[in-house]
Order: sequence, then structure tokens, then C-alpha cells
Amino acid sequence: MKLTLHVWRQKDAKSKGKFAVYQANDILEDMSFLEMLDVVNEELIAKGEEPIAFDHDCREGICGCCSLYINGRAHGPKRGITACQLHMRSFKDGDTIFIEPWRARPFPVIKDLIVDRTALDRIIQAGGYISARIGSAQDANAILIGHDQAEASMDAAACIGCGACVAACKNASAMLFVSAKVSHLALLPQGLPERESRVLNMVAQMDKEGFGACTNTGACEAECPKEIKITNIARLNREFLRATVI
Repeated sequence: MKLTLHVWRQKDAKSKGKFAVYQANDILEDMSFLEMLDVVNEELIAKGEEPIAFDHDCREGICGCCSLYINGRAHGPKRGITACQLHMRSFKDGDTIFIEPWRARPFPVIKDLIVDRTALDRIIQAGGYISARIGSAQDANAILIGHDQAEASMDAAACIGCGACVAACKNASAMLFVSAKVSHLALLPQGLPERESRVLNMVAQMDKEGFGACTNTGACEAECPKEIKITNIARLNREFLRATVI
């Protein structure tokens, strides 16, 4: 398989970036998207050129590092997967592929396709924790949690903090990310001591970081690799309203 790649190259956040065109040759359909980029980089290194900088770690859809905008979609054309889980059989021989970094003011470019997403870490630090002593494991039924409640909490906890929701939103909103983190803990008894302070502090930090307001278009849910539901945003709004009146 031969492909034409238009890759965003940018030295750092202060430098002006541009697309560079590369040919990807002898690409196997069973390769992942990142493995395809590895092949391109090996050819660039062999020519004495600087390889394309892109973020990756586990390559198993767990870490959320592979933050690539592929042909105008976060993580590429498939739903419910990360860029590292996208395989080249999703493309055709001779295709042209545009590869860009996340484009959001709170995510400044570090280099090429790598952006600084520590803004999400600071939101977590503002309130994404519990003070309840966990210690040793308790008896299985010591704290009773309804099945639906536990499932909703664990569904929200599936968020890997990749930032695809921010990249997909025309306002660069982080509401889906924040709502997932708030919902995860708000639905569990262990999260109740910080219930009010958590949502107030995390929303305040989100605003401080410069993320935009929710557009209610659902683009975040559509592009989330873990398919986090926007019903969490409704819960975030309820939690925030509750915290402001107590």
C-alpha cells in the first residue's frame, strides 16, 4: 500500500507550522496507524532528515497519548478507538491522509503532532480525588452500591484523558472530560465528602485554563474513543448547581 501523507510540522508553540508531504511506501494493511508513522520515520532517519514527532506510550488504547487528528477527525475515521488502535486496512492504496495535532488554545504545540495536555492534569489536581481512607479491602457488602449506579460510575471512569473531546468541539470545551471525572466520584459513597468542593474547583480550573463552553452538538461524544456519554455533562451541571446553592 502506498499513501500520501500531509503531516503538520511545527518546531514549537511559538514557531509557525506548515504541512509537509511524505510518501508512505510498502505499508501493510495490518499495521496500526502509529506503526505506519514508524515506517515513515525510519525512512526519514535513513535520509538524514528529522523524524515526525508524535506522542505514544502503551499503544493499546489505554494511555490516551496518541492524540492525532486524522483526516479531520480525532483519532481517525473509526468510532470508539484511539489512533493506536486504528489499522491501515481502514484506508485504501493511493489515499491521501492529513495528520494534525489537537488544535485548542489550552493545548499548545510542543513539537509537530505533540501537544501539551497538562491543563487536563491541573483540572484533576483541583478536585479529582477523595479523602476517604481506603486502607485494606473491606467486606464485599460493607458499602452497598446499586448496580446501575456502579455501572454509571465505571462508565465515566473509562475516560483516558486523551483530549479528543476538546479537539472535536468547535469551542474547545473540556466539559465531557470534566463531567466524566466528576461523575465517576460523585456517584460513589467514597466521593461524597468532597462532592461540592470537587465540582466547584474543577469547573473553576477548567475556566482558568481557557477551555470553551459546551456547544451541545454532541461532537465530543461522537469522537470519544471510550464513548463517554454526554449525559455526564448534564450530571456535571446538576452537581455544579447543587454545590452553588448549598
